[in-house]
Amino acid sequence: MTIEEYQQEVKRIRPGLCRTAIRYLGEADGEDAVEVTLVRLWQMADDLRTPFNALAQTLLRNHCIDVLRRRHITVALDGHDIAVDEEQDQRVETMMKLIKLLPPMQQTVLQLRHINGMEMAQVAQLMGMKEPAVRKCLSRARQALRTMMLKMMKEA
Repeated sequence: MTIEEYQQEVKRIRPGLCRTAIRYLGEADGEDAVEVTLVRLWQMADDLRTPFNALAQTLLRNHCIDVLRRRHITVALDGHDIAVDEEQDQRVETMMKLIKLLPPMQQTVLQLRHINGMEMAQVAQLMGMKEPAVRKCLSRARQALRTMMLKMMKEA
């Protein structure tokens, strides 16, 4: 692939890459992730064929997930002091307030699964429920959170 072909293809796909990265990481980190992805693509330029949008999206998504995994986002629960990255503090606080609005069963299942990191079978055993019931309860909790977040975004 020539430099000109690479530049044309990058010019075409960059806006989509930026949108994807910003959804994952936010404005500043998203731009950085796009640049890292474009550098990786350039390093592979000899083997690339146009269009390479699908490869670029995959590389970008994987890089964003790696960045998110490296972030240490935790929350304070029931008096336990746990560190939270400053830029994520507001989002975590908002999410915890929304979780408290859920019915008690959904709150408990969500916290055991996602905050305590328990497996579905462990949650089911602890809650005295069958695993499919735990999955359904967790699904309903996630959907309720999603709905509340969308409603908040529309109001803002």
